[in-house]
Amino acid sequence: MNRTGTSRRTFVGTAAAVTAAAATAGVGAVPAHAAAATGAAEQAAPPAVAVLGGGVAGLTAAHELAERGFRVTVYERRALGGKARSMDVPDSARGGRRALPAEHGFRFIPGIYHNLPDTMRRIPFPGKANGVWDNLVAPAEMAFTRTGREDLRIPLPWPGHRPAELTLDEIRRALTALMETARSIPLHEAAYFVNRFLVFLTSCDERRNGTWEATPWWDFLRADRMSYDYQRILAVGLTRNIVATKAEEASTRTVATLLEAFAFNALGRGADGPLDRILDLPTNEAWIDPWVSHLTSLGVEFRVGWTVREMAYDAAAGRISAAVIEDPDGVRRSVTADHYISAMPVEHARRTWGAALRAADPQLARCDKLETDWMTGIQFYLTEKAPLLAGHANLIDSPWSLTCIQQAHHWPTRDFAADYGDGSVVDCLSVDISEWDRPGILYGKTAKQCTRTEVAREVWAQLKAGFNDTGRTVLKDGSLHSSFLDPGVDGLGTPNPTNDDQLLIHPVGTFHNRPQAATRVPNFYLAGDYVAVDIDLATMEGANASARQAVNALLDRTGSTAARCTVQPLFRAPELEALKRHDRLRFRMGLRNALDVG
Repeated sequence: MNRTGTSRRTFVGTAAAVTAAAATAGVGAVPAHAAAATGAAEQAAPPAVAVLGGGVAGLTAAHELAERGFRVTVYERRALGGKARSMDVPDSARGGRRALPAEHGFRFIPGIYHNLPDTMRRIPFPGKANGVWDNLVAPAEMAFTRTGREDLRIPLPWPGHRPAELTLDEIRRALTALMETARSIPLHEAAYFVNRFLVFLTSCDERRNGTWEATPWWDFLRADRMSYDYQRILAVGLTRNIVATKAEEASTRTVATLLEAFAFNALGRGADGPLDRILDLPTNEAWIDPWVSHLTSLGVEFRVGWTVREMAYDAAAGRISAAVIEDPDGVRRSVTADHYISAMPVEHARRTWGAALRAADPQLARCDKLETDWMTGIQFYLTEKAPLLAGHANLIDSPWSLTCIQQAHHWPTRDFAADYGDGSVVDCLSVDISEWDRPGILYGKTAKQCTRTEVAREVWAQLKAGFNDTGRTVLKDGSLHSSFLDPGVDGLGTPNPTNDDQLLIHPVGTFHNRPQAATRVPNFYLAGDYVAVDIDLATMEGANASARQAVNALLDRTGSTAARCTVQPLFRAPELEALKRHDRLRFRMGLRNALDVG
């Protein structure tokens, strides 16, 4: 993706052009960057930036700043990559193989993303002209997996795609599922849903940000009056399974904006690529490790195992004076820099903002109203490949709102058994659990009430209920080698379970509590998927875009001549703009949208 202004390869050379005022803005005695100079040389050094958090937002901020000649140190309490990383299953490697790969949840990089793919193209990868971006592959299909019915499999074609060969039985099942779904949602309900979608498409921004932000998706669709399948597919399926938010609470603005973007993506409008894309290797191999290596080559320094405890705010100076950070030995240190970018998840970041800092910028206090929920991954390792499908499956009827994908099918350069584990594992079924507060089918308990072992058994039972229900046994107990639940979850089966890796959710009103990347404190910035960006969804794309906004704010405040980061918004269909302008007039007159039948 092209950008205006200075080429990226010349950013390092622009350091001398950064203003001297910014270079001397830091206070305190402990520098954030180990290479910080002293005396006269320090006056000429480019500004130092402490990036607090090493997830997608933090690494993006470090990337953009390093290309522009800033001195950057990233502080990360646990592991670089944050929730996006993959990890090793402890003690699973045998015979010189790698450990079995695990993750917080499967990665999904749809074509509606633009900012994140731009970053990926700028991360070198051996033999790949477009860097890490060339490690993205497009699954051939997706499915709404039903319990007690044929699964609705949806092909996802793209230019150059060759569909998999189908057996006569698979064709029969696909047609049966299509007819069953068409019959289960009455025609008048389907027509009503289409009308509601058209209402949103033609709604002006004022109506979206006001009326629809205050309206739950369930109410917008009149789901309480509709059939079970209307509720499960069109109301619940687009919220709990994708956004991890209850349909009864989720903002219509958030859910419908996502649906709009995916619809245009499917039509080939304003898309970076196919509707569904995943990485062709475990995330760290395909993306995070090359990214860290590239940032290190640009001069970025990393402090892993360092936990931010407090942002020390000097009320007299009106600035952040230091970041109080606990090192791996448990010693608290005051780290100083010229600028600070808080790139931690909101539930961790807001703990570091004291009363004086919150008073300096009221938007920080509003972040207390942002809500998070559990959406956590578990992996099942199989000794026999299961014939599920070549893409993501959404188990519509599962009590715990499961979604899953088979990993090995999409890693063509890996022989799973030869490369990972003990040699007997041939595939990894990666599952996201979106609902942790409803009873399951095996123990009658919620996921939080179950032990880790019970969670694994319950999820496996729900997977079998969805896949083994129409005459085929595709998931066999005998082929289950082991499982691995995200280690961020702790205390399961006790009165006080915890989850260290929660997901921002979007009940009504969330949009108005999202903060801007630039705070009122002149050397303090926010980056993360909770920061206000166009996508309005807790995503890696949102984290990336917010980091770009934070860097742009920093560049503006330092008077830097370096090119600003491009922040590309979601696609807006130009042919709908006239209808939105008409709706704006109606909105200001107190009238409903012209297509709104109520």
